[in-house]
Amino acid sequence: MQTEKVIEHIVNWLKEYALNAKMEGFVIGISGGIDSAVTSTLCAKTGLKLLCLEMPIHQAESQVSRALNHINWLKDNFTGVSMTRVNLTPVFDSFIETLPRVENEESRFMSLANTRARFRMTTLYYFAALHKYLVAGTGNKVEDFGVGFYTKYGDGGVDLSPIADLMKSEVYEIARHLGINQEIIDAVPTDGLWGDNRTDEDQIGASYDELEWAMKMQAEGRTSSDFSGREKVVFDIYIRLNSINQHKMNPIPVCEIPQSIKE
Repeated sequence: MQTEKVIEHIVNWLKEYALNAKMEGFVIGISGGIDSAVTSTLCAKTGLKLLCLEMPIHQAESQVSRALNHINWLKDNFTGVSMTRVNLTPVFDSFIETLPRVENEESRFMSLANTRARFRMTTLYYFAALHKYLVAGTGNKVEDFGVGFYTKYGDGGVDLSPIADLMKSEVYEIARHLGINQEIIDAVPTDGLWGDNRTDEDQIGASYDELEWAMKMQAEGRTSSDFSGREKVVFDIYIRLNSINQHKMNPIPVCEIPQSIKE
């Protein structure tokens, strides 16, 4: 990958899109992870305004500190960068208290994890509307178009996706080129939605390198029968997630009514 040219291309695309939309900058949630760090830096490089939101919900202290360190690094290296901290923990807790109890605790736990992401999306759009900013998405190609590893109308609810055509490995390559803090590059990927230490790999059952391989194999027309051992396990995980999460990747289905019965 011609890293410098890719960076220049994304930055120009971001700036041109914002100017054509007559918007004044970008707002992005900073999680302490690699994707939000790279995306926010690319936005900052446009020279337009960038609002970084830090939105903890029972967040691990290590994630919070990495996020704050990155925001400070952005402010030191770019103009027009500002930061707002919105503690969503009491909002989340209050919401839980208003909900009726359910018997299926596992389903409830998953639903509440996605609710965290949707609270953050709502907060991002609140500030976007205030300042005429665009909400910048942080999903990469494996997450957005491979396994659908994001929350529908949560972190998937954005105005534009600067890094969604980049594999996770390419995001890391850009991060190193941009000089992103080493603590972020070294951090194990996690969506931070659970209030514990589970990683993305814990949830998915495969690493991003493995998923990239499986995505490539699918594109080449390979099938599960072509593999054995760990490769077969990973390929089957990828295919299963790619299949069940198509509802996230495809446009919302519209019931088209025949004109003959509308007249």
